[in-house]
Amino acid sequence: MLFLKGIVKVTRKGQITLPKEIRDKLSIKEGDYLEVVLQGDRIVLRRLEYPTPGEPVGEERFREIIRELEELRSKWR
Repeated sequence: MLFLKGIVKVTRKGQITLPKEIRDKLSIKEGDYLEVVLQGDRIVLRRLEYPTPGEPVGEERFREIIRELEELRSKWR
């Protein structure tokens, strides 16, 4: 298993920049969503995959998921 490490600085708004090597390895790009989980004293980030329209959740659920994500995103600003 390959481990990539980096040190990041938290800005006064609580933002961090993910190291380019890690973004590239996980194909994370601007506008992508990450799930943030607190596990004890660790922060775990996971890239969220968009479901494909109609697979397996169906188009209606897909639109609902996107709507929920956009609502969450608007609260972060």
